[in-house]
Amino acid sequence: MTLKLIYPALAQILWTFVVLTITFLRRKKAFAAREVSLADVAVSNERYPEPARLAAANFSNQFETPVLFFALVLIAIHVGATGYVMAALAWAFVATRVVHTLIHTGTNRLQQRALVFAAGAACLFLMWVGIVVSIL
Repeated sequence: MTLKLIYPALAQILWTFVVLTITFLRRKKAFAAREVSLADVAVSNERYPEPARLAAANFSNQFETPVLFFALVLIAIHVGATGYVMAALAWAFVATRVVHTLIHTGTNRLQQRALVFAAGAACLFLMWVGIVVSIL
C-alpha cells in the first residue's frame, strides 16, 4: 500500500511548515524587540539576530535533501517499492530532519548536526538502493 510512503511525505511537508512558523515567530520577536528594522532586512537577512538566522537557514535546508526524499518517494510508489523497509527508511529520514531542526535552531552544535544529517543522507541512499533492487 502506497500510504506507507505518503504518510512520511506528508509529515515532512508538515515539518517544513513548522520550521516556517518558527522562522516567522523568531523574526517577529526581533522586530518587536527592535533588534532589527524593515530597512535592516530589506536586502539581506544578515541583520536578523542569530536565532532568527538559524531558523531561516534551517527553513532553507528543508528544500535541499528533502527534495531527494520526495523524488525517491514518488519513484518508489511508481515502481512498487513500498514495503515496510522503505517506509521505515522514509520515517527515519523524517525523524532525522526533525532532530536536525531541533539542533540547528537550538544548541547548533555542528558536530551533532552533521551526524544527524549524515544519518538522513544514509536513509536516502538506502531508499535509492531499495528502489534499484526492486527494479532489477
